Amino acid sequence: MKAVAVNQFKSVPQFVELPEPAVKDGTIRIRLAAAGLNPFDWKLVDGILENTMPHVFPLILGVDGAGVVDAVGAGVKRFKPGDRIFGQMIHPPIGEGSYAEFVTVPESAAIAEAPHSIPLTEAAALPTAGMTALQLLDRSGLAEGQTLLLIGATGGVGAFILQMAKARGIHVVATVSGDEAAERVRQLGATETINYKSAPVEDQFAGGADALIDLVSPKSGFDKMLPLVKKGGHVYTTQFVADKEHLHELGLKGGNFETKGSPASLDALRDLVDNGRLTMPVDRKLPLEQAPQAIADSRASRSKGKTILVIDDSLD
Repeated sequence: MKAVAVNQFKSVPQFVELPEPAVKDGTIRIRLAAAGLNPFDWKLVDGILENTMPHVFPLILGVDGAGVVDAVGAGVKRFKPGDRIFGQMIHPPIGEGSYAEFVTVPESAAIAEAPHSIPLTEAAALPTAGMTALQLLDRSGLAEGQTLLLIGATGGVGAFILQMAKARGIHVVATVSGDEAAERVRQLGATETINYKSAPVEDQFAGGADALIDLVSPKSGFDKMLPLVKKGGHVYTTQFVADKEHLHELGLKGGNFETKGSPASLDALRDLVDNGRLTMPVDRKLPLEQAPQAIADSRASRSKGKTILVIDDSLD
């Protein structure tokens, strides 16, 4: 099968031919329509989980994917051949990912029935970014009419947060790099925008946010945003730069945030999509063989929304 893989950590991904994965007891094999690209994909190549989980090489990249169940192993009860599914394909050992024509995953993985109202090639963009957005908003404790300061609104997670927040009646102040980005995030649900290139955010926003979600800042940038949040408010960073003791001193809740993939979260996302409350912020669709360049673009922060790697669009 065709796949994108590396032979060692910190090497350049290659478009290669590899054997199709076998079906084992308790697993399902999926014929993939597409994979969704996330920054975490290349962080795996860099060895972010090297000391915490087993790996296999060649290491096939990819966490998010959508496709059709091709075969099931003994004992599988949740799925059957022909089911259209989407979700996170990551499981131990790391290296059996979604940048491939086929992937085999445990039935217990974070996978679920795919949305009915969009093609599988678009559903592949949803799992990690969508679950991250959903869980961040749930954890923020925001109610209708309250204000969220969103740092890093123009990426995939930010685009989902904007739409979900709008549906909940949350006032979102989003940071952007220019007029084009401002227009895009307003269309997705931002109430106000702040151009961080014209002046520091803290100089343009008076403060009083009920919550802060920061998807991009290093520790110095994240710490500068904290005084802009009311005492008792929630603050979260996906960059793992929060100091819990410092937050406590400021009277703030939250801290570092890590997505917990689950079928229940995927079911909630599917319902949002099928009810017309969530659309895919797709920046571009590329064939799988262009994944190495797409990864390089992601590393350089050149993507505006989600990148989808199309593997077999006949499954749509």
